[in-house]
Amino acid sequence: MKHVLSALVMNQPGVLAHISGMLASRAFNIESLAVGETEEPEFSRITFVVGDYNKLDQVRKQLEKLVTVVKVVDFSGQDYVERDLMLMKVSTSGTSRSEIRELVDIFRAKIVDVSSENVMIEISGQESKINAFIDVMRPFGILEIVRTGRIALLRSETVKADSGSKAVETV
Repeated sequence: MKHVLSALVMNQPGVLAHISGMLASRAFNIESLAVGETEEPEFSRITFVVGDYNKLDQVRKQLEKLVTVVKVVDFSGQDYVERDLMLMKVSTSGTSRSEIRELVDIFRAKIVDVSSENVMIEISGQESKINAFIDVMRPFGILEIVRTGRIALLRSETVKADSGSKAVETV
């Protein structure tokens, strides 16, 4: 089972390196990583996916001890929404464009760039949807893929931080 973790951190240089270094030093493989500013520019949210590890709770507690980390949430067993974004460049020929367009529509993706030799497709959704789309596009000739990594938010709670301290308010 994979674990999706979210860390609300102070938006400062070196925070990501510090956190990823701590995970690496404990032999945790980060399978997915996404970082971005939150609704408050002084904070960023780091969402990462790690495999099934016995000492995950210990690592979460160690993350929370870091001065730059405001809150860590393990989404396992909780109700949350997750998404992954992917851009894919697929080879096209005169006969395959219509088939590709049909599959793009079925998967609720969209074509964002077209050239004489390929199309670029944007798709977002759960990891299983993205992987299924990759599988159906393989026969056309995938030229390149880039993915954002998963992002996630709990459905029922909003986590807010007080910019002056490590206090966290859960609404």
